[in-house]
Amino acid sequence: MAFNRSTVIITGGNRGIGRQVALEFARATDHPLFLIARDREALTAVKNECREAGSAAVETAVCDLADADSIRSLDLPDSLPKPGVLVNNAGSFLLKKLEQTELGEFELQLAVDVLGPFQLIKKFLPRLKQQERGLIVQISSVGALTGQPRSGAYSSAKHAALGLSRSLRLELKDTKIAVTAINLGQTMSTSWEGIDVDPDELIDPADIGKLIVLLTRLSPRTVAEEITVRPQRGDRSPD
Repeated sequence: MAFNRSTVIITGGNRGIGRQVALEFARATDHPLFLIARDREALTAVKNECREAGSAAVETAVCDLADADSIRSLDLPDSLPKPGVLVNNAGSFLLKKLEQTELGEFELQLAVDVLGPFQLIKKFLPRLKQQERGLIVQISSVGALTGQPRSGAYSSAKHAALGLSRSLRLELKDTKIAVTAINLGQTMSTSWEGIDVDPDELIDPADIGKLIVLLTRLSPRTVAEEITVRPQRGDRSPD
């Protein structure tokens, strides 16, 4: 099967960045979509949006990436072709100093941002390898590049997630699977709800969708190993 008709798996596909990634694939490609999130109602809404945007095939699944059993029970519907693209987008953001962070809160950051993507890679990588080519996109953060004084648990998890991406890239270098980590600066998403920041000064999540679609259009000879994306005016200080 041609890569450009393989299924795109998107975690956190019910809102924010994941929703915009799904919509861009629906508008601009022939890829079937498999959207994964915890909120069934929101998934259904995005599924309908994707169909209206032009996608011929969209399926959804409810899955909690912090729950290993939930991930184990997840599988690609029989109605969809084999996967060619995995977008590990779902994440958890905690705006809290480390000295105020509870152990359970720290563990949740690791579960969603590191262990969940690791388990999904383990689950779908064998099928990606069966395709003519494949792409794994890890939505990371500039918080993976330097410590963050107001979100230490989040930054710690993203450091680990970026290490996962970099190691996976090296492991798969001699295969047909490309691995790209996108280190995002402040992007308008549901993580910013309740925080006093002008959304027009943050990265437009639709641009991330366009970027990922572009990655799928690179030749198999080329990989963008790591991309850093920031707001044009730089970081905004949350109040």
